[in-house]
Amino acid sequence: MAFNKENFNRDWFILRSLVSKDFKLKYRRSALGVLWSVLNPLLMMVVLTAVFSTVFRFDIENFPLYLILGQTLFTFMSDATSSAMGSIIDSAPLIKKIRINKVLFPLEKVCFALVNFVVSLIAVAAVMLFFRIVPTVNILLLPFLLAMLFMFSLGIGLLLSALSVFFRDVMHLWSVLLTAWTYATPLFYPVDILPDWAVPIMNMNPMYYYVSYFREIALYGNTPSLEQTLVCLLCGVGALIVGLFVFKKQEKKFILYV
Repeated sequence: MAFNKENFNRDWFILRSLVSKDFKLKYRRSALGVLWSVLNPLLMMVVLTAVFSTVFRFDIENFPLYLILGQTLFTFMSDATSSAMGSIIDSAPLIKKIRINKVLFPLEKVCFALVNFVVSLIAVAAVMLFFRIVPTVNILLLPFLLAMLFMFSLGIGLLLSALSVFFRDVMHLWSVLLTAWTYATPLFYPVDILPDWAVPIMNMNPMYYYVSYFREIALYGNTPSLEQTLVCLLCGVGALIVGLFVFKKQEKKFILYV
């Protein structure tokens, strides 16, 4: 028990140190610093709202809030998986020098993405205030949603980080897939504009359920259905199990390829 506690304390210290280091590096020599995590989603929301409100004219009530909710949540997953993917390769000098729990590297990247997302919620709150959207008690489900998406992002991040060690092309392919995934998720358009053949494809998109869940509790003030909750939970747990299995199975070979 003492040995396990000692390992946990050591890993926790390393994890906190890595998150702190990334946080300082990201905002080093930045005049606005952490405020960029708030301004960035706001500025993107303004640009996209201008484009899609004048060009495509989607009939969505409180469209800026609809947009920023989907945008910030998808950005969390995108940033988490992309940074976790290269975490083992980027940490090669450290891995070669000391014995360390390698799971910490992709885990830290997902944790850092979560920190940025939490900061960006200030922007979401500001937009809700502007449109006078009063959150209901269902907003208390937000930590549960983040826990499910955290597992989903970590699972994909672990899988990508393991694969990219052996196949560097994965890093280029993932950026292309993320772009396609962005447009395949209803971030700036309503689901009801999709043709019949695209509906089954949308139903297989995990991020569709996570984004819809966020909008239900923050924009509409509704309680997500049991089916929607189960899909989000199963996607999170399933991705984490697969990602962790592949990572643990291959991690002993990392040092030979990094």
